Amino acid sequence: MKTIKYLMLGLILGSLGCKKADDFLTKPPLDQFTDDTYWTSEGNVRTFAFGFYPTYFVGYASGFDLSWGGYFSGESLNDDFAPTTPTTFTKNVPATGGGWSFSNIRRANLFINRIQTVKMPDEAIKHWTGVARFFRGLEYANKVKAFGDYPWYGKVLLETDTKELYRPRDPRTTVMDSVLADFNYAAANVRTVDAGTGPQGLIVNRYVVLAFMSRVFLFEGAWEKYQANNQAKATEYFTAAKWAANEVITKGGYLVGPDYRKLFNSLDLTGNPEIILYRKYQTGLLTHSLESYVNNEPQTGASKNALDAYLCKDGLPIGVSPLYNGDKTVSDLMTDRDPRISATFVPTVRLNGVVSNYSSSGYAVLKFFNEDIKDLTDGNSNLNDTRAPVIRYGEVLINYAEATAELGTLTQADLDVSINKLRKRTGIGMPALQVIGDQPAVNGAVYDDPKRDPAVPSLLWEVRRERRIELMMEGFRNDDLKKWKKYAYLDTQGNPDINLGAWIKRADYPKTLSVAIQNNADEGYVVPATKSETQRIFNDPKVYLSPLPLDQIKLYKDQGVELKQNPGWQ
Repeated sequence: MKTIKYLMLGLILGSLGCKKADDFLTKPPLDQFTDDTYWTSEGNVRTFAFGFYPTYFVGYASGFDLSWGGYFSGESLNDDFAPTTPTTFTKNVPATGGGWSFSNIRRANLFINRIQTVKMPDEAIKHWTGVARFFRGLEYANKVKAFGDYPWYGKVLLETDTKELYRPRDPRTTVMDSVLADFNYAAANVRTVDAGTGPQGLIVNRYVVLAFMSRVFLFEGAWEKYQANNQAKATEYFTAAKWAANEVITKGGYLVGPDYRKLFNSLDLTGNPEIILYRKYQTGLLTHSLESYVNNEPQTGASKNALDAYLCKDGLPIGVSPLYNGDKTVSDLMTDRDPRISATFVPTVRLNGVVSNYSSSGYAVLKFFNEDIKDLTDGNSNLNDTRAPVIRYGEVLINYAEATAELGTLTQADLDVSINKLRKRTGIGMPALQVIGDQPAVNGAVYDDPKRDPAVPSLLWEVRRERRIELMMEGFRNDDLKKWKKYAYLDTQGNPDINLGAWIKRADYPKTLSVAIQNNADEGYVVPATKSETQRIFNDPKVYLSPLPLDQIKLYKDQGVELKQNPGWQ
């Protein structure tokens, strides 16, 4: 008999009741159960579901895990960061591992199978089946994003089922059609409120499913449009993303929160109207290190390219706005700009050789920092307990706007229920984005960013800008560039602004200053990556997909099946 081991590894979910998520603050984790005796109650089903949370709702990770769930520099293969040694594209085919695995797929399939055997009302069976299919959909979406074509397994297989286990990969669209079916089932059956499991914001409910659905199918629609040139599938997936986002917008009751930074540096996100799902940290139980890192440690700095993307206060790009003050000082840079720039970045330059918590570019990140705890125990080391948003309404609004723009149907009404809600956030107060004809406008005047990629239509360029700014340092940028087929933006030679930082005068700093200035001048932009061998060059589209590990190709071959390597990695 197989053994089910359940360990509560992750989502700290509250404070009361043996049959609720909150139990895990005060009760020891379950030890071991046999498969025959475990599936006896909805409570046990609920407990098994919690085991998926740490895998998919990572938040800021835990301890000294410097991936921080993809937040901040945990995901630095993008044009928002300017490191001294840029993160490179995958270069080699792994001998083993590399993310090619099926353990989470099998776990989800087992969950779906066993739920049907539990004596519960039909509504409960459908709810938990929806939750399980949601997790299976998330897992497959991640696999497809990494590898493209992937074997679809819709049921639990035994080790003896070799013909089903070892077979060629299924086409990407076949897999994602099945993922869409999983999400649709979950959206139709997962509870809107589930007080028996835990408080809203800490558990999977219908709106969590829908929010993730908008994320997953926005990515997949763009992949089909720009990478696969499959316009029919692109339309289908963009439509699914828009529908899911609209369900959250029209029925979820969420609002844009009153303070942008408090979404990321709060000790309590309970009741924040923008939070759809968050991860709760608590001293002595689960903590992280993001707060202390952005405050105390040398950090990967933001690029000039990233800061240049912020609009001026009049809603215009820096290349056309009369309000732009230049970037010779950080004060000039932030004056009369979209207030999200000062909510995201430190208002002073931090340089190597001058301060210990320097930034590689001089531009340091403020977004995740809580000033109130910086000198306290929970503000240092790996003891941070600021809460982490897992998915929020602001992202859903952006997903809606982008999906609608990609469908070619974006209207003023669409902008007003999405992007312009974000611009009206308390403390932001940016002018509304308008559409006149098919062009972006502010206050009735059409404009075009002189730095726009000419291959991207002007209105879509502005929607993508809004996405970049609103979600800055939240781990989305690499996926966005991948789905848009824009990895060329990551080339430090072709796009030199991503390897530039703050403007400085060497004479303004002590002799201990240890940074390079562009063209070895006495004043100019900081150049973080100076060595030719550390430059990041994009010259092979194969890196849009990960290579399959060699041991799996051999394993399949030994079974008489060809497991094809991804293009360019042969």
